[in-house]
Amino acid sequence: MNNSLKTVALISGIVILAYGVYTLFKPETQISIGDVDLIEAQDNTNSYITIAVGIVIVALSSIIGKK
Repeated sequence: MNNSLKTVALISGIVILAYGVYTLFKPETQISIGDVDLIEAQDNTNSYITIAVGIVIVALSSIIGKK
């Protein structure tokens, strides 16, 4: 039971971390005319929080098995 909980926490932490990195690098809004990019707005606050939560879950999954 403990090993399966550790595995689920590790996989979910890696997935959340990967999603946070993906949202960090993909552009959200972009307005362009021809070849000229006029406005590119990107708010990374949520992706930083998602990355931090992913790191915490991965760290906790390594602690779950040790007692």
